[in-house]
Amino acid sequence: MKDTQLQISLPGVPKAKQGREVAPRWAWTEAGVWPERMLATLERGIEGGKWYSLYDKVWKMQNLERAVEKVTAGKSPKKADGRKCRRYAQHSPQRLPELQAMLKEGKYHPRPAQRIWIPKLGSKEMRPLGVPPVENRVVEMALRNVLEPMFEHTFAEHSYGFRPGRGAKDALRRVAQLLAAGKRWIVDADLKGYFDSIPQDKLLAAVAERVADGAVLKLIERFLKQGVMESGKGWNPTETGTPQGAVLSPLLANIYLNPLDQWMAGKGWEMVRYADDFIILCENQEKAQAALQEVRQWVEQAGLTLHPTKTRLVDANQTGGFDFLGYHFERGMRWPRRKSLEKFKEAIRQKTQRTRSDSIKQIIEETNRTLRGWFNYFQHSIPNIFKPLDQWIRGRLRSVLRKRHKGNGRARGNDHQRWPNAYFAELGLISLALARAKAANARKEAY
Repeated sequence: MKDTQLQISLPGVPKAKQGREVAPRWAWTEAGVWPERMLATLERGIEGGKWYSLYDKVWKMQNLERAVEKVTAGKSPKKADGRKCRRYAQHSPQRLPELQAMLKEGKYHPRPAQRIWIPKLGSKEMRPLGVPPVENRVVEMALRNVLEPMFEHTFAEHSYGFRPGRGAKDALRRVAQLLAAGKRWIVDADLKGYFDSIPQDKLLAAVAERVADGAVLKLIERFLKQGVMESGKGWNPTETGTPQGAVLSPLLANIYLNPLDQWMAGKGWEMVRYADDFIILCENQEKAQAALQEVRQWVEQAGLTLHPTKTRLVDANQTGGFDFLGYHFERGMRWPRRKSLEKFKEAIRQKTQRTRSDSIKQIIEETNRTLRGWFNYFQHSIPNIFKPLDQWIRGRLRSVLRKRHKGNGRARGNDHQRWPNAYFAELGLISLALARAKAANARKEAY
């Protein structure tokens, strides 16, 4: 049975596809914001290349209601953030008219985001994350509903991150195709602190190339300048960047890097980008060096910085390889990178602690949810990584059972006979190795 996400449906909120006959590529757009005639204009190109009179679509009640629904969708009621979103949704009939009035009058000012620091897996560095108030997210989502189609129409084919109908798997598929075509020399690029270092004046100028509505530009600027609240430090201004964690940030980040995408495509370089993570695949070292020089030139002009130690040239056919989107690529093979395995194991550890009081069947059911998602993404890895992980997971479950039978320490010895592999299979524990074998057979039969 597939996991389902709790959705909140607001009275009178239409679904995006209602009442329109549109091309499949635009089915995700909001009907209340982008009717057929606007999409037709988008397809044929708007005169002058700029869009006017957009602000009334931002504060349109139908758009605000859809924004609340989107912000709330999929949020877990078990988490504080999910409960806040649900409370806002429940009180939206009272809140949204007030919000709409502030937006119409130009009096809406976003509240500062809450700055928290989260650890970077496998590193001593900490990553800043801005947690915006729910109402901020609602307005940003309403803005995104208006802006995203007009910019999506201009984005490059090799950009995959945070775009409708595209994802990391598509990017990985393209990488595999280019490697198979002999493009083994990799420009492995890393933009240092990208989201926090984007020059805001240049970012707003990039948005203004398509948007001529001053009220919309002013609202975006207010979000960029909202600042952050940090425990013990109070309010701090945000003079550069767009905060990670904000609804609008992924779109703004793609807008700013789109000129790089287009420039590299025009030069004939095979670049694959997912948000700020990108690689360029070349036939030989000389071309890779030339591509890196092109990137350095653009990045410098854009006011950004390439990480001095993480940006490098790699021969993918040699030992060492490169990491991209959670995978490690090397000598024609791929498998989960070290940080991906560490993150996976930590998730399993949290669900298989020996002190848990839940039934072993319930623990297995929760563990399976993690296994399904992880395998769905990493199933294209070389087969020999899955069996050791199966053994490790069963070992943790045996340790849970051992403790319940008054044993100390990790499972060992007779525990393997007492609770054999078949015991866990009967309880429904997913075997990664078996799933990998079935997936491989299915792919063979497809060919």
